[in-house]
Amino acid sequence: MEEAVKSRRYDNSRRQARVRATRAQVAAAAQRLFTERGYPVTTIEAIAEESDTPIATVYRLFGSKRGILNLVVDIAFGGDDEPIAFADRPAVRSALAEPDSRRLLAAFAHLARELLGRSAPILHVLRTAADVDPEAAGMLAVTASQRFTGQSRIARTLAERQQLAVTEADAADLIYTLMSPEVYRILTIERHWSADQAQLLERPHQPGRPGPARTS
Repeated sequence: MEEAVKSRRYDNSRRQARVRATRAQVAAAAQRLFTERGYPVTTIEAIAEESDTPIATVYRLFGSKRGILNLVVDIAFGGDDEPIAFADRPAVRSALAEPDSRRLLAAFAHLARELLGRSAPILHVLRTAADVDPEAAGMLAVTASQRFTGQSRIARTLAERQQLAVTEADAADLIYTLMSPEVYRILTIERHWSADQAQLLERPHQPGRPGPARTS
């Protein structure tokens, strides 16, 4: 009897691993198609074909294209498909616990660089589709609200330590703007800054230290 129970647990873990791998495969294919074709015109049928997954399986795992989009955005923000909120990830908690304000901001500048490198493309897709697609507009609003809530914790932490030269509200707005996917895209795509230079913009310059120099 005990051996049968162990076998069922083993079989279930293998099944869960297969499901997780299939979900990740579908999400990767969907992100490629959303980025290349746009969100509104990309169909579930196209995603199923691109991911080499039966369409019935895609519907069973996600239910809808919005369900696929949810996982694509979650992976873009978190870097993986682990069900852990970005604010609860060890790197974020460690950065907030940093007692030195410059090091705290530098840690979040590094995190923002990694996050925006992953998420800026799909967020740009959502922004360009938001005017014509309610699902894209809804997801864009959700991600913007979550981003502001999370980034406001930086301003609140510094305010509680009395380490701000402006009001907490102004600091939250500045952080939200400077660490936005829109600014990141302008610098890295339109103005051809490197990711390192974009990160330096978000990091307070030390006295006597020049700001980032652009590449030609």
